Amino acid sequence: MATNGEPRQALEALFPRLKKGDYQITSSADPKYNCIAWAAHDSSNWWWPGADVEKEYWPAAVARQATVAAFQLAFETLGFVPCDHELLEAGTEKIALFADHAGIPQHAARQLENGRWTSKLGKREDIEHAVKDLEGEQYGSVVLIMKRPRT
Repeated sequence: MATNGEPRQALEALFPRLKKGDYQITSSADPKYNCIAWAAHDSSNWWWPGADVEKEYWPAAVARQATVAAFQLAFETLGFVPCDHELLEAGTEKIALFADHAGIPQHAARQLENGRWTSKLGKREDIEHAVKDLEGEQYGSVVLIMKRPRT
């Protein structure tokens, strides 16, 4: 895990709400997977509905569209269903989908058993954080919470 200040300063420049310091870097940078994959428990693929089917994984049954509806369907293939809050529920795993002001998905985070959230920040590090800490210019805001039974 990164412990020096340089990765923290870079993250805080991108995500100003992290400046309060209530987050931890939990892995080194890794370009193999992104936040969508991380939310889906996949650390070996880059999930995105783009046209590059060789480099970007996307569930076959879901249209390759960068829309909240398509991302919802992608997570539904993993057993997630929409829910109305991000609060911790015993025996339940949640994901939060972020979208920009135009409604285009930008990020997904996964809730941990302790109620905190984990995110992969693009090709950068994974962090543990509060869900609202990543809202802002980079990722927009949380637009969808989904849940499934924790396995």
